[in-house]
Amino acid sequence: MRNRLRMKASGIASILACATFGAVAQGGNPGEAAPRVFLYDGAMLARIKAADTKDPRRQEIVHAAVAAADKAMNEGPFSVMQKGVTPPSGDKHDYMSQAPYFWADPSKPNGLPYIRRDGEHNPELKKISDHDQFGKMGDDARILALAYYLTGDQAYADRAELLLRTWFLNPETKMNPNLEFGQGIPGINTGRGIGIIESRSLLGATEAVGLLAGSKTWTSADEQGIKTWMAAYLKWMLTSQKGKDEDAAKNNHGTWYDLQVTELALFLGDRKLAVDTLERVKTRRITQIDPDGRQPLETARTNGWGYSNGNLDGLTQLATLGERVGVDLWNYKTPDGRSIQGAINFLLPYAISGKKWDYQQIGGFRASDLEHSLERAALAYRDPKYAAAAKQIREGDDLSTVMLAAN
Repeated sequence: MRNRLRMKASGIASILACATFGAVAQGGNPGEAAPRVFLYDGAMLARIKAADTKDPRRQEIVHAAVAAADKAMNEGPFSVMQKGVTPPSGDKHDYMSQAPYFWADPSKPNGLPYIRRDGEHNPELKKISDHDQFGKMGDDARILALAYYLTGDQAYADRAELLLRTWFLNPETKMNPNLEFGQGIPGINTGRGIGIIESRSLLGATEAVGLLAGSKTWTSADEQGIKTWMAAYLKWMLTSQKGKDEDAAKNNHGTWYDLQVTELALFLGDRKLAVDTLERVKTRRITQIDPDGRQPLETARTNGWGYSNGNLDGLTQLATLGERVGVDLWNYKTPDGRSIQGAINFLLPYAISGKKWDYQQIGGFRASDLEHSLERAALAYRDPKYAAAAKQIREGDDLSTVMLAAN
C-alpha cells in the first residue's frame, strides 16, 4: 500500500482522531454548519472551526493543517497528460499504469510476457506518472481544502480548486472517467480490474469538495462538473467488466472497491447504493477475516503485514462511512465470531508488544501501518487501549507509560 505524504496526512489524522473536542470553549460562530464530508467527522470539524481561537487544542489542529497545506501549496497541479507514454486507446486523457509486481522475463529475448514477483516493485512503474500524480492530487486537495475550511484563507482554497479543476474539469488536462488501462501487464494485457484500487485517491477529492463549499471561487458549475465526473466514473465501476472483476475480488481489492463505491454513492446522494454496499461488507468482506482475527488472503502475500493492514485500513474506513448511514460494521460479528475488531486485536501485539510477525514481510516491518486503524478504533469503541497504542506508535513512547496514562 502506498504511504505517500504519510508525515503530512498522518499528523493531521492523528490530531483529528480525538473524541473530546466538544468540551472546548466556544468562540466565533457556534452555529457553524458541518461540512458535507464523510470520512472526516464534519460535526467535529465545525466545532473546531467555531472554537475560541485561543483554545490550545484548536491551535494545535489548525497549526498541523496549515503546516501540511503550506507544503502542498508548492506541489502540482497534476494531470494525466503529464505522462510520457500514450495509452493503447491513443488518448492521453485515459489513465494508465503498469502492474507493480511484474518484471521482464530474463529467459525471453524481449522479456515478454512479464512474470510475477509478488511484493517486489518494478522501478519501470515510474515511467508512467499517472499513479503518483493521482495520489498526490487526492492527498493535496484534501489537505489544502481542510486548511481553508479551518482558517478561511482563500489561498488554500484557490490551490485546492486548481488541483481539482486540472484533474477533473479542464478539457485540456482532465482524466477520462475510467480505469481501463490500470495495472496492465506487458505482453499479457493492457489493463486489469485490479487497477481500480489506484482510484482510491478519489476519496481525498470528494472530501475536498465538501470542505470547499464556502469558497467564493468554487462555483456551482465546478461542483456540478465534479459530480458529473464522479457519476460517470461510478457508473463505469458498476457496469464495466473490469469493475465487475474488482467487485468480485475477495481480498483487499474487494474492500477498497466497496469503499470507493460507498464514498462516491454518499457524495452523489445515492443513500440506497451506499447502504446496500455497506450491508454486503458483512457477508463479503468481514467473512474474509478468520475467527481469530487473521486475514488469510493477506497473510498469504509476501508482504503479509502490509497487506493485512492495508485491508484493515479499508475496512475501518468502511465502518466509518457506515456510521453516517446507520450501518454498524464496527460491532458486527458473523455467527462464528469474525469481525473488524478481531482483525485489529490480532495485529495489535505485533505493533506494540514486540511479538514476532509470523508470516512473510519482505518489504520491511512498520508498526505505523496499523496507526490509522487504531485511531478510528479508539473513537468507535471508546477503548483507551487503542488510543494508547496509536500514541505509542506515533510518538515511540514506552508502552508501560502509555498504558498507565490510559488507565
